[in-house]
Amino acid sequence: MGISELRQLGAHHLEAADALDEKGRELVQAGTISRGDAALAQMVARHCDASLDRILFTEGIAAEREILAARAKLHGNRVLGRAELAALATPAPPGTDPRQLLKWRAAPLVTRHGNRRLALSDPARARDLRDQLPASLRDLPHVLAPDHAIQDAVANANRDVLTDLAQARVDASESCRTWSATPHRRLALTLCALTVCLVLTALYPAAVFSVFVGWAALTLVVAACFKTAAFAARMTVGNPVDHAPIASGPEKLPKVSVLVPLYRETEIAHALITRLSRLTYPKCLLDVVLVLEEEDTLTQKTLAEIDLPAWMRAVIVPDGHPRTKPRAMNYALDFCEGDIIGIFDAEDAPDPDQITMVARRFQAAPPDVACLQGILDYYNPRQNWLARSFTIEYATWFRLILPGLAKLGLAIPLGGTTLFFRRDALEELGGWDAHNVTEDADLGFRLARHGYRTEIIGTVTGEEANCRLWPWVKQRSRWLKGYMTTYLVHMRSPRLLRRQLGAWRFWGFQAHFVTTVSQVLLAPFLWSFWLVLLGLPHPLDPVLSREVLMAVGKLFLAVEMINIAIHAVAVSGRFHRHLLPWVPLMHFYAPLGTIAAYKALYEMIFAPFFWDKTTHGLSLKSTGTDADATASKGAVDLARIQLEARHKRF
Repeated sequence: MGISELRQLGAHHLEAADALDEKGRELVQAGTISRGDAALAQMVARHCDASLDRILFTEGIAAEREILAARAKLHGNRVLGRAELAALATPAPPGTDPRQLLKWRAAPLVTRHGNRRLALSDPARARDLRDQLPASLRDLPHVLAPDHAIQDAVANANRDVLTDLAQARVDASESCRTWSATPHRRLALTLCALTVCLVLTALYPAAVFSVFVGWAALTLVVAACFKTAAFAARMTVGNPVDHAPIASGPEKLPKVSVLVPLYRETEIAHALITRLSRLTYPKCLLDVVLVLEEEDTLTQKTLAEIDLPAWMRAVIVPDGHPRTKPRAMNYALDFCEGDIIGIFDAEDAPDPDQITMVARRFQAAPPDVACLQGILDYYNPRQNWLARSFTIEYATWFRLILPGLAKLGLAIPLGGTTLFFRRDALEELGGWDAHNVTEDADLGFRLARHGYRTEIIGTVTGEEANCRLWPWVKQRSRWLKGYMTTYLVHMRSPRLLRRQLGAWRFWGFQAHFVTTVSQVLLAPFLWSFWLVLLGLPHPLDPVLSREVLMAVGKLFLAVEMINIAIHAVAVSGRFHRHLLPWVPLMHFYAPLGTIAAYKALYEMIFAPFFWDKTTHGLSLKSTGTDADATASKGAVDLARIQLEARHKRF
């Protein structure tokens, strides 16, 4: 509850007589705030892990510059503006990591007269940081400046160091960045493998075809068993989040930072701000960081025209390589103020009480639960056939398969958004692999390798379903390329991986990645069995009897029926039921994945770190009465789905 709500309840009449703390008395004495507002802010602070100053300026009671001016007058300090601060900032002292300065929000300065100073936002912070600051900064005289201006000054003064650290944050043994040192070797191996394959195919076409069919059939069976086991676990035991306790005691709510990477998102920026403003988490504890690329001047200009709330800000990532979402998040991580780090995508529409649920769950969860994954859904499922198919796929994955895998005790790949981490665990692992284009899946297994667990939490975020063919293929090819990369990185040392994951999760890792990639790449070999089912000649007729070919064809058909049944269950809820007639058409959706897989395979060889950006805002570009009605219906459906999830009926 914020100060405005407390005012409406008349709480200030009860609290105004309470003794104020030192900071509150200072601001009242300076005339910056009233005694009643100071008492109300202290009341909020009893329930929120936030400073008095932050409560006041995020609630709009006092501007940050007014608070700084009052502190400076009382303590005899000087207040620096953003421009002057940037001009006086110096690089981090030798032996000091500039990322620590960002977290401390402390900037070393040298004045025009050569005097050294330390910029802080509050004189009291010097006492709190005394044991952490290096000796060279510990006893410097202080000047005051806004926290975010201090961070910007530190970033500018240490630009090159911070840029390099962002792209190499993860340990090299768990990163794919080492591939960039041997591109010629990768090309040579690819050429050799392709040559051998072509020669063998020319000499023994039936044998090569049989090998591919055999592997495709084997991975088909494994994938079907894997999916069926997850489905059975989800349906038999129930949703794991139903039994997850949520803390509701007197413990203070923690500060939560949310990273929102944006790149060429001019179409959707205004909608994003509106959606994030609906979050009900106390704004004094909410730190939303809009992560922008330096060369993306269009998005920067768009945001500059928007009056961002005090709890939301932009961080500009210096241009560098690779230009990927994980590199940008690595850079922005140290700007965050929260103990919990969340991720949203540009088009996301999160459940309003989502962050409250996450914060309370982390307070109740054991320390080894380092990540919470929310449920993703789509707010434009009625737009066209592709959007409907994508929504069915997501409903199956996030509502059935992923909770089932978690219940089976397997390590799970993360979903890219609506992710929340304990900050200390995330930093221990080095954040994200800047070179992996599916950084979320990679991080899910790195968490598991280091002894951490991921839980699924029953809160929904609406996303925009990719509803155009080529943008869908580009997005899916990036995901598949990242899956290939993640598998190869973690399998550098299979024995180590098995020891870290344990046998059960190790084989689950194999089943998930090997079958996923094999099935999309080898799907055409399985499709050939439609020829057998239709009574037409098949390439393997000279090798195998018609009975064996028919058995394989029936196996293929049986797995398709299993998939249809699981998809149907996934969308059988009252707010997805309109998708049931479209479930049988999922068979025609699958070939798009094969197109994406071959694009991914090509890029794995020639451009492994290329980030093929997903275009957002396509649903917002639709015009006309029918499109408006569809968008409105989708928004209503999403609100109902989120309400249903809050009552654990999904």
